[in-house]
Amino acid sequence: MLAATKGSLSLTEPITSLKPTPTEPPTSQKLSAWQILSRAGSILLAVGITVGIAIFASRFDIEQLRQYGYPGVFLASLLANATIALPVPGVAVTIGTALALPNEWWLVALVGAVGEALGESTAYLAGYGGSGVIENRHMYQRLHTWMERHGMATVFVLSAIPNPLIDLAGLAAGASKYPYYKFILACWLGKSIKTLIICWAAISSATWLLRFLA
Repeated sequence: MLAATKGSLSLTEPITSLKPTPTEPPTSQKLSAWQILSRAGSILLAVGITVGIAIFASRFDIEQLRQYGYPGVFLASLLANATIALPVPGVAVTIGTALALPNEWWLVALVGAVGEALGESTAYLAGYGGSGVIENRHMYQRLHTWMERHGMATVFVLSAIPNPLIDLAGLAAGASKYPYYKFILACWLGKSIKTLIICWAAISSATWLLRFLA
């Protein structure tokens, strides 16, 4: 190999200046005492609501709520959406009440939508307090990205279509610290469209069936 003259750099010497410098690993962000307390409180509140609903549902026939009219629809819808551990027939109560009040079916649907939207608050609280629980799941990461880019649109669409992803969207909204009032508003608008369509379909089907059998 060729070498440079005296006083110049040798071509055989390694060039150390081009070696990449090691980078320090990113340090984890420390949470303040208030953040720790708020997250712990959110988890405890979500767990407390879920346990309370489980105890209530195990001791009370949810189907009986339809006889209480609008309060029954609200409570059944709230219970059905606040937990996925128990099969609470919230939609059945809403439809039954709408059929019992055919002239006010749209109002029954809106009341049910309010209960459903507030019930999703437990998922929001759980995500706000424990964002690291399911952050490695692929669908959760995708929903988290959607929430950061199109928050209200994501919640609205998932609320308007019957699907279990609305719970993950609530977790993602809470974990990303998405404003609660925006979350609950978009959720209620979506739930309103869903319950209005369901109740309208039930009323229309019942009316057609009665005319057919008459």
